[in-house]
Amino acid sequence: MNGDVIRQLIDGTLPDPDGGPALSVPIRSVVIAETLENEERDLVASLDLGARLALVSDPTTHRVLGARVARAVSGIAELHLLALPEHPHADAITVERIRNESASADALIAVGSGTINDLCKYASALDGKPYVAFGTAPSMNGYTSVNAAITVGGHKKSLPARAPQGVFLDLSVLAAAPPRMIRSGLGDSLCRPTAQADWLLASVLRGEPYREAPFALLAGDETALFSSGDALLGGDLDAMKRLARTLVLSGFGMTICGGSMPASQGEHLIGHYAEMLANPAWPASFHGEQIGVATLTMARLQETLLEKDAPEIVGSDPSEAAVLDHFGPEIGPACWREFEPKRLAGDGVRQFNQRLKESWEQLRARIEKCHRTAAELERALARAGAPSTPEDLGWSHDFYRDAVRHAREIRNRYTFLDLAAQAGRLEEFAATL
Repeated sequence: MNGDVIRQLIDGTLPDPDGGPALSVPIRSVVIAETLENEERDLVASLDLGARLALVSDPTTHRVLGARVARAVSGIAELHLLALPEHPHADAITVERIRNESASADALIAVGSGTINDLCKYASALDGKPYVAFGTAPSMNGYTSVNAAITVGGHKKSLPARAPQGVFLDLSVLAAAPPRMIRSGLGDSLCRPTAQADWLLASVLRGEPYREAPFALLAGDETALFSSGDALLGGDLDAMKRLARTLVLSGFGMTICGGSMPASQGEHLIGHYAEMLANPAWPASFHGEQIGVATLTMARLQETLLEKDAPEIVGSDPSEAAVLDHFGPEIGPACWREFEPKRLAGDGVRQFNQRLKESWEQLRARIEKCHRTAAELERALARAGAPSTPEDLGWSHDFYRDAVRHAREIRNRYTFLDLAAQAGRLEEFAATL
């Protein structure tokens, strides 16, 4: 894909590599610039969001950018400052707080990164209000997606949400973000190869819809991005622009597909499992840091399976009692509702083995075309000094092995974790971690 891909997507003129109509997205404005200082007022005013706006930030994001946006916007609208606590949680309780405190506002302005963006995205969807996002860190790929990662009753879910009207990324602000948040954005971008392989698996073996479009959007920047970790941490704005574009385009890929399939597969299941069940006394880690570590695990698992002949399904999946026993009474029922539709049992095992045998070589060939080795991905993290092992995140090996064994049980998404488990190979693989 050539030219200004982001502009073409917004204009609805980008050709679809899958052969459909021109690609488009429900977002009116994306601006990525070296600086947006003194531009904030015009950026917001151009979108006609209404006369009453609520600006949502936490103490850090307000200091970094929120106060500047508030000063610029206060002249064009009645502005309510909605101050969240430091390190807010992307959970249903906080969503309701935002909805209550912004009830009289016509629109929301999210100033922050992953958590604040998800909170405002979901709150605006529930209330049917527009919102815009001013990013403060290049830490995740959710700015332009239409799904939000929200914890409901202790269960991490990806919920349908609302696309922002505008996303505004000041590269000078992003480059000044804490190094761990920059590494987190790189980690969240690293999973393109493993997510694509998992989605291809589900498509070939289970007939699930699959598209090349979201991956074509990323192709132009990926090789250079994966080799520029040191430049990202050194304040190089060209490298930061590449990361920002990748995060925006990854979000657009999810929007085009109507879900998180192209950017959230087995590696995200492992990360979500950890967020749900990790010991709260362990050191905090960013989502993208977790995804970087889990991506290396998924890449190794995929390589382990793909280097051999077609595996054979040898047993049944866990029962409801087993899932409830592992996850407990609070979140176990929700996990079972997600997991049960993809279980294999009875005659389904025979049919699945037949599909495996017939399609395995085709699957391997398709994955080979989009593959990056675990060694390549590990080098990309190393260049940025990013975490690459569970110990780097402060997680115990026993906990991480459990995450790899059981992460597939939290969601109805078929990945190489499922295939390995059903073929009796996941336990052996997890024991090597």
